[in-house]
Amino acid sequence: MIVHREQSGPPTPEGRQRRRRDRRGRGARGPAVLPLGAPVPGDGWASQPRPPRPRTRREVFDRIMLDLVSDLDERWADRLGLLEYAVEDTPQLPEDWDSNRVPLSSLVRGTGTTPSRLVVFRRPLEHRASDRADLEAMLLTVVVEQVAELLGIPPSEVDPRYLDD
Repeated sequence: MIVHREQSGPPTPEGRQRRRRDRRGRGARGPAVLPLGAPVPGDGWASQPRPPRPRTRREVFDRIMLDLVSDLDERWADRLGLLEYAVEDTPQLPEDWDSNRVPLSSLVRGTGTTPSRLVVFRRPLEHRASDRADLEAMLLTVVVEQVAELLGIPPSEVDPRYLDD
């Protein structure tokens, strides 16, 4: 059985998309389908690596969170005990939620062998941040306040970068 796939071509002079068939079933071709880091054809292309694709918001957020919590874990590992960090996109609010405020994080204290769990909600924080520096500052504030609550100490003791506004 032969399957013909069609691809869009450049617009015709009339402004319509011209359809091109993939006659031999080999799929898309060209630099757009090269793997990351592969050289792009052109002048001196063999020596020039392809620039990496921009990271997603989730990847950027996860990297900021990982850097922050690894720093806190180094400082407070002996007092924190078992603590899991997690990032979720949005909080699951119950039907009877009556507050106009959306939570930015959630802290569930552990019992016995069950670890404590600190969950940070990505989308509400990103919505409030105007740029990456603002997001980093808000994430620092939220995580430090939750860790301070867990340890029972002021947030400024947990991390000296914490600004008490």
